[in-house]
Amino acid sequence: MAPVEQLCNEVGHKLRSVSELSCVSAGMTVSRRTSVSGRVIGMKEYPPLADKTPQARILLIGGIHGDELSSVSIVFHWMHILNQYHSGLFHWHVLPLLNPDGLLQQPSTRVNAHGVDLNRNFNTPDWLHASQQYWQKNTHQDPRRYPGAAPLSEPESLLLAEEIADFKPHAIVSVHAPFGVLDFDGPPAGPSSLGQLHVQLLGTYPGSLGKFAGEQLKIPVITIELPHAGIMPDQLEQSRIWMDLIRWLKIHIPKQETLLTMQQRDINSDNR
Repeated sequence: MAPVEQLCNEVGHKLRSVSELSCVSAGMTVSRRTSVSGRVIGMKEYPPLADKTPQARILLIGGIHGDELSSVSIVFHWMHILNQYHSGLFHWHVLPLLNPDGLLQQPSTRVNAHGVDLNRNFNTPDWLHASQQYWQKNTHQDPRRYPGAAPLSEPESLLLAEEIADFKPHAIVSVHAPFGVLDFDGPPAGPSSLGQLHVQLLGTYPGSLGKFAGEQLKIPVITIELPHAGIMPDQLEQSRIWMDLIRWLKIHIPKQETLLTMQQRDINSDNR
């Protein structure tokens, strides 16, 4: 069995909302890295069309936390929409399940197979000083929020950091659950609502994606927090969130601060 088919076989047995067939038909390819346990991390690109220059590059991510099942299912649903209606307005890279080991354990876990919270493992400037201190004092060493022994110590977080560096997205959409709100980090301001989700800024943490990409790299990070980890929103709400997201991206992305920061990073890289 091919690696993506093997992953889809496991996903189909785990998620009620994503069958093995629908997972395979999403058309994922194998990304450059595998999980700690050797599972492939599937990716799908919706590239520029021959007759149209895309307005922006968008990175869409699900399943950073393996026990947030709905975050994986809804990204697969949106991939099938893109499979049918990709207009070339945006150039998309989609990682529907960044943490396959966490999802596919019994029971599913927030952390990866090393016991690391991937959303605390990104290389932010304060990581070495602040991550362990924050974990110990603010979470009382909650194992579900362990940041790891070093920034980007995990293949899954390293893959995402490499994808951000290479793809250079103008916006990142990260799907989580179960707070039922809309969060935003990066150049102001983000969407006030998507579907029935309304903005409630949750803040960033040492090593979090919002701090790494939003604050440090000035890439808008839209975090969609679905209301339930194990229950998908109904089809109407799934569509409303998606359509509201597309409308907001079309009006507000790319942001000038993002472009200027990218330009400066390119200059710094060329001068090395």
